[in-house]
Amino acid sequence: MDINWLRDFVCLGRTLNFTRAAEERNITQSAFSRRIKSLENWLGEPLIDRATYPVRLSPGGAAFLPIAQDTIAQLTEARQAIRQTASADTRFQRFAVLHAISLNFLSPRLGALEAAHPDLRTRVISDSLSTCCQLLAEGSCEFLLYYRHQDVAPVMDETQFVRKDIGRETLLPVAEAEVATRKGWYLPGKTGQDIPYLSYDPNTFLGTVVDQIIGDRTTSLVQRYRDALAEALKRRAMGGSGVAWVPESSVTQELASGQLVRVGGRDWQARMTISLFCSPDKLDETGRLIWESFPEIT
Repeated sequence: MDINWLRDFVCLGRTLNFTRAAEERNITQSAFSRRIKSLENWLGEPLIDRATYPVRLSPGGAAFLPIAQDTIAQLTEARQAIRQTASADTRFQRFAVLHAISLNFLSPRLGALEAAHPDLRTRVISDSLSTCCQLLAEGSCEFLLYYRHQDVAPVMDETQFVRKDIGRETLLPVAEAEVATRKGWYLPGKTGQDIPYLSYDPNTFLGTVVDQIIGDRTTSLVQRYRDALAEALKRRAMGGSGVAWVPESSVTQELASGQLVRVGGRDWQARMTISLFCSPDKLDETGRLIWESFPEIT
């Protein structure tokens, strides 16, 4: 028995869609299906009625879903209780956050908080969107930060938590200035021209946003490199390898110095919101102080 099988099943029970559940769990659909089948074999009963579309839970699956949810919650609480007992230290305030937000948005703000509150202890867990959401849902962190975009559906049930919008970010296409000028890289590109495209993995949030930006438009982009991290794409772009969409806050200095240039107009950009989530009833006094320290934007 693997606890990840339970997490997979809970995700599938919420989405009732193998493809979306596999994306949220950050594994391939074939691997996800095998893990659900392994859970069914362990139980000795089918959990999913695969004869319908969309799929739905079998009677056994409907009965087992709350048990799986409670089991995950109890194991998580037990783990946290043991960790807190083993550590006689002051409690850390834990943030689950996307890598790009951690580097460019959260880090300087935590620095200011720590200057004002010298005893403050924080831990930042930078990971994929699905993992960050899972950490908050399981109670393995106090706060979650992620990007939100009007054309991308939330990957979790946001109604279970309190949300505060605390920042704005622009995702824009950039390239190394000298190479872009010499080769004439500017979107959408010219007929017969190949513009090397440094893309995100398709199952990442930023990758989904870029797909929305490009849409059905014809471009000269030719995919040459793929990575899950905005910082990795930025480094490749700075090396002249191609065009990448990156958060504007991560390239402010490079744009100002002329090392990087924008290679598309406003219609090739996307505005995103940085949102902070928590469960207020699980915050201690320090956690509430942190929550209040992030002003909400209008």
